[in-house]
Amino acid sequence: MSYGDPNNPYGAPQGQPPGYGYPQQPGQPGYGYPSAPPAAQPYGGGYVPTQMPGITRAAQILLGVIAVAHVIIAAVYGVALAQWDEQMREAGITGDAEAERFADLGKGVVVFFAGLAAVFAILGLVLLLQYAKGGSSVRVCSIVYASFAIVSGLFALALYLLGLVIWVVSILVIVFCAKRASTEWFRRPRY
Repeated sequence: MSYGDPNNPYGAPQGQPPGYGYPQQPGQPGYGYPSAPPAAQPYGGGYVPTQMPGITRAAQILLGVIAVAHVIIAAVYGVALAQWDEQMREAGITGDAEAERFADLGKGVVVFFAGLAAVFAILGLVLLLQYAKGGSSVRVCSIVYASFAIVSGLFALALYLLGLVIWVVSILVIVFCAKRASTEWFRRPRY
């Protein structure tokens, strides 16, 4: 009995292409399936996104909300500074040197918080603009920025619960930046 013998029960079946029912040789495509090139595993074997994932876009938008909130806080402090001297005159503090010294100390604290809010707003806008082309450092800086924004939200609670909004949005930024899709976006190779 040979391979070509039609009466051989162990030979190739009639009407079937040779190789049917036998193990495939390496590099030989299987029947019924198109051959595809082997899937390349670029950059650590993970998926490389070509456009920003939705969760990363949401983190970017929420980062903008935090920056805008800090602009509002800086504006509120600026208005308070503009009215500071007038309110001190109405309170009758202008004649006493000791009272004026404490008023100036209070004005300095307000100037510090206004400057801090302005710096936070600028940092948030810089991070916001780096999302499209930035690397892992942008993701890490966004997490750190949102962490500090939680602390700054404590000082904004008096502003019509703006601090509560900053807290919630900051926590969401931290969670969204820590997600795998965001990590893959910021770790992607840039050619």
